[in-house]
Amino acid sequence: MEAASAKKKIEPIIPPKEQVYLEGPKSRGYELAFAWRVFKQFIKGFRTLHFVGPCITVFGSARFKEDHPYYESAREFGKRIAEIGFTTMTGGGPGIMEAANRGAFENGGVSVGCNIQLPFEQHANKYLNRSITFEHFFVRKVLLVKYSYAFIIMPGGFGTMDEFFETLTLVQTKTITQFPIVLFGKDYYSSLWNYAEFMAQQGTISREDMKLVLLTDSIDEAMEHIHTYINQNFKVRPRKRFMWFEKR
Repeated sequence: MEAASAKKKIEPIIPPKEQVYLEGPKSRGYELAFAWRVFKQFIKGFRTLHFVGPCITVFGSARFKEDHPYYESAREFGKRIAEIGFTTMTGGGPGIMEAANRGAFENGGVSVGCNIQLPFEQHANKYLNRSITFEHFFVRKVLLVKYSYAFIIMPGGFGTMDEFFETLTLVQTKTITQFPIVLFGKDYYSSLWNYAEFMAQQGTISREDMKLVLLTDSIDEAMEHIHTYINQNFKVRPRKRFMWFEKR
């Protein structure tokens, strides 16, 4: 019985692609074709998102259901973002992403999703005015950051942590402007915050770096923090259209 079980083929949780681009050198023709596919994804993203308006990106788990308090909070964030005239941008999937898009969509705001091709869990939610799906995470992450003036990090897993730390690193290294970053959920993120304090004590990050993030449980405090920064530093102006490049 045990021998039969050992021989049983175990299917991978995430089915691999036929060819994985991070597996080492390939032929020059393959590498050129890969670079061209990535370039086309970027151009498609630029054309699709050029006129969505100034955005606020909401990151968070795809796994929270409609009856979860974090879903309700994300939905309220989407509503508040719409009220101040900004576009709500998310990863376009279910859970927190759906909730934020829904809050904006149901309250007359613009709702945008940058989705990703995955073998599980990720599908476009129905509360999107505009949606685009990418093959590669790194292309998607560029677009999720490029058009946004603030970032709200709701509770989430590995993907959310990846998005949070990459955005924070871009701000910390002054690669992008010091836009507001809100970490929402004190109970959920208490251990993470304590470890950041430990890193500051050890000297691996600066104490000043802690000030780049607002940790809060208050939607009002979060939106006031974002709104104050934007009003003090930016003025929204109409953008000229070049019809050969952008989609309406």
